[in-house]
Amino acid sequence: MNKLVRHAALVVATICVGAAATPRAPESIVANDNRRAAGTLNNGVLTLKLEARTGLWRPEGDQGRALTVAAWAEEGRPMSVPGPLIRVPVGTDVKASLRNSLDRQLTVFGFAKTRGGRDSVVIPAGATREVQFRASAPGTYYYMARGKLMPPFDQRSDADMELVGGIVVDAPGAQPKDRVFLLSWWFTFDQKSPTGLGRATMAINGLSWPHTERIDLTQNDSVHWRLINMTDADHPMHLHGFYFRLEGRGDGTRDTAYANDRQRLAVTEILPPSGTMSLSFLPDRAGNWIYHCHFADHISSISALDRDGDHYDAGMESHHPSDRPHEMFGLVLGLRVAPKGPPVKLAESPRAIRMIVRQKEHVYGKFAGYAMVLGGTAAEKDSTALPIPGPTLVLERGKPVAITVVNHARNRASIHWHGVELESYPDGVPGWSGSGKEILPSIAPGDSLTVRWTPPRAGTFMYHSHINEADQISSGLYGPIIVLEPGQKYDAEHDRVFFVGTAGPATNVVIGPYPHYLLNGAEQPKPIDLRAGQTYRFRMINLADNGPIGISLVKGKDTLTWRALAKDGAALPPSLATTGPAKVVFEPGEIYDFELIPKKGDYVLSFGLASPPAPPGLPPNPPTRRVAVRVQ
Repeated sequence: MNKLVRHAALVVATICVGAAATPRAPESIVANDNRRAAGTLNNGVLTLKLEARTGLWRPEGDQGRALTVAAWAEEGRPMSVPGPLIRVPVGTDVKASLRNSLDRQLTVFGFAKTRGGRDSVVIPAGATREVQFRASAPGTYYYMARGKLMPPFDQRSDADMELVGGIVVDAPGAQPKDRVFLLSWWFTFDQKSPTGLGRATMAINGLSWPHTERIDLTQNDSVHWRLINMTDADHPMHLHGFYFRLEGRGDGTRDTAYANDRQRLAVTEILPPSGTMSLSFLPDRAGNWIYHCHFADHISSISALDRDGDHYDAGMESHHPSDRPHEMFGLVLGLRVAPKGPPVKLAESPRAIRMIVRQKEHVYGKFAGYAMVLGGTAAEKDSTALPIPGPTLVLERGKPVAITVVNHARNRASIHWHGVELESYPDGVPGWSGSGKEILPSIAPGDSLTVRWTPPRAGTFMYHSHINEADQISSGLYGPIIVLEPGQKYDAEHDRVFFVGTAGPATNVVIGPYPHYLLNGAEQPKPIDLRAGQTYRFRMINLADNGPIGISLVKGKDTLTWRALAKDGAALPPSLATTGPAKVVFEPGEIYDFELIPKKGDYVLSFGLASPPAPPGLPPNPPTRRVAVRVQ
């Protein structure tokens, strides 16, 4: 959430720009599922009329809290968040009339003469402007508007944050069957609040979980999505249960479609501010799944309008019930995959594994620490043991496991097996995973639950809490999973895991101070010893929740080289499995594998926040740590 720092530094002094109401009586703003294209298309020309007005937006359902915001409407239709979708075949001439019915000047972006240059048009209050462009390049784009605020172009006051909409230009002959999902947010700052926020919400197509649309699919459907990020923060978007194929990326002015040999598989991919991406996947297993941002704060009560500063008003739930006891909010979509054919059955007896969830108070100041210990080990016998990360689960592809999770913590627990292509019930989202009457429960204190699954792919994965994530993940409830090919033995000397986490949660998500980063549970890890000329596999896993993490391996001023092997447990295509500088920048939910053959010498492995320093007057970023790497 620390991307709010830049936004706060720019707009906190001018946040009241959009506070005044327009003379028009408030009207309701509807959620736009981006299924209908706006305007009239005739003989290669799209004509449409859009108007910016003020209305009442309810991202948490019709009975939730109302926000007074500006939004776009097509002539003769209600205002919507996001604004009306502009969707045309490539080569179409778009002619739009833009009316500003607000009481303040607007600068509108996105209606370029050609798709490719970041244009703008200024519209005084009460005025109308005509704009025209040719949709010359296929891809995913957007339009947006803002009042008078300082640069950069995408900074907007709270009243202007929903003046956004999508533009899709289809390739020649395309028969669109994809879905378009636009991410937006709204928030106010409160310097007296422990969180730094007053109220906040994050929405997908105008709604916040659990009120977001349920995506109904049939097993083995071919699914194609376009994502548009109209917030000022990165969002590592994570799909449960399936790999997706990353087909393209854009920045709102240009869109690059990847050739087939450069399309990698992933379960988590960063969607940057003002960025777009296209993906496809095959939901080959029935049940309930979710697609969500992997920043824990972005699916926590921080992103719920029932939370005012540091207080969550549970009494409002009677108007729009949350998904208790899980209580996810914000950037989450629910997928329901209907079965097609008989369910898969286990072919052999599973290997039994027992894991214990522990909690210890005041490990990170006022926050508790969490950890997982493996049954039958010395850690289980030592009641004070709180290993971070938890034990490495070394499994074999195609061999089923039955994992019993025993909850010795004082709060409810649930574990997600991140990246593993399993059945829906054991996926780990309480109150959602499964189907019909077979829905996974959370694990109450003192209780246990057994889940069964079979890893179908060798690679690097992880497990982590999927309840009260903002506290439990940031405080240690996670660990690595390594799945080997049948008959392969795990070589801990040459197979190294580097797991990044945080030393507890952040209190103030706007300005910090943010907790320090941990590498394999330590703020300052011990030196790493390697042997020259030998081949090592470095498995990089990130669950640090406060921004992008950079890891590099250097010698003096020189960065070493390594070869990329896999992303999120899936082998990279040959065109991407290349040798390059030994550095990676990744965000929570992402996993990378690299191959390193070091030469003799002394090196330094650095890890820390990969973003600009905090602005003057704000707490500094957590320090970058350096670890000695000795190659003999």
